[in-house]
Amino acid sequence: MRDWQLSRTFASRSGKVSWEALGDPSAPPVVLLHGTPFSSYVWRAVARSLAQRFRVFVWDMPGYGSSEKHEGQDVSLGAQGRIFRDLLDHWDLAEPLVVAHDFGGAVALRAHLLHDARYRRLVLVDPVALAPWGSPFFRLVGDHSEVFAQLPPALHRALVQEYIASASHPGLHPATSDRLVAPWLGEQGQPAFYRQIAQADQRFTDEIQDRYGEIALPVLVCWGEDDTWIPVARSRELASSIPGATLRLIPGAGHLVQEDAPAELTAAVLDFLTVSG
Repeated sequence: MRDWQLSRTFASRSGKVSWEALGDPSAPPVVLLHGTPFSSYVWRAVARSLAQRFRVFVWDMPGYGSSEKHEGQDVSLGAQGRIFRDLLDHWDLAEPLVVAHDFGGAVALRAHLLHDARYRRLVLVDPVALAPWGSPFFRLVGDHSEVFAQLPPALHRALVQEYIASASHPGLHPATSDRLVAPWLGEQGQPAFYRQIAQADQRFTDEIQDRYGEIALPVLVCWGEDDTWIPVARSRELASSIPGATLRLIPGAGHLVQEDAPAELTAAVLDFLTVSG
C-alpha cells in the first residue's frame, strides 16, 4: 500500500478525513472525488498526471479508504456534500476545478447546488446523478445490511471482490483488486462496507435533479461506453439536462474508467480543464 498514501488529515463532522495534495502549490487547483465502494486510490494515475500542470487535491470520504470508520457514522450523500464544502474552505479553495466519479459526482453536485460551493469547471465521470439508481444487488444489501454485515470474513471478502470487479470492463489486475478490497475488511472495514450501502438513498439526488438546469459553469460529462453499473444512455440524459455540457464517451471502459482507460480519461480531462475562459 506504500504506492498510494494520504499523509494529511482533516477533522470533519463525520470523523477524520485523510487527504493529500500533489504538484506545485502555486499551480491551479484541481480536486478529485471518488465514488463507492472505492477511494482516492482509483485516481492515482490520473492524479499523478494532472499534478504535472495542476495542484491536485485527493481525499477519502469519511467511511472510505484510509479515512475514519466507526459505528453510527453518517456517511450519507447529505453528509459528504457538506463535508466537501468544509474541505474546500479548509484548503482555502474559492473556485477550483473539480473532477468527480460515481457517488463523488452527487457529492460535488450537492455541494454546488445546496451549499454554495463554487467551481471553475466540473467534470462528471459516470456519476450517480439521475433516478432511478441502485442495482438489484445494491438494493438487496441496503435492505438487509445488518444480515450481510454478519457474513463470515471469507465470504464477505469474496462478495466485495466480485462486486468491485464488476465495475471494470476488461477486468482488474489482482493487485489493484486487492488494494480496492482491503479497506472493507476487518472489524472496522466489514461493517463500514454495509453501512455506506445502507445509507445510500436516492432522495439525495432527487433533491437536486430538477436543478441541473441552474448549473452555470462549464461541465464535461465523461462515460465508459461499457458501463454495466449505470447505462451509457444516462450520459446523454445528464448532459442534455445541464446547459452547455459536453459529452465524452470512453471506448472500452466500464464504470471504473480510471482503471480501464486512465490515459484516455486523463486526455479528456486535460483537454477540458486547460481550455481558457
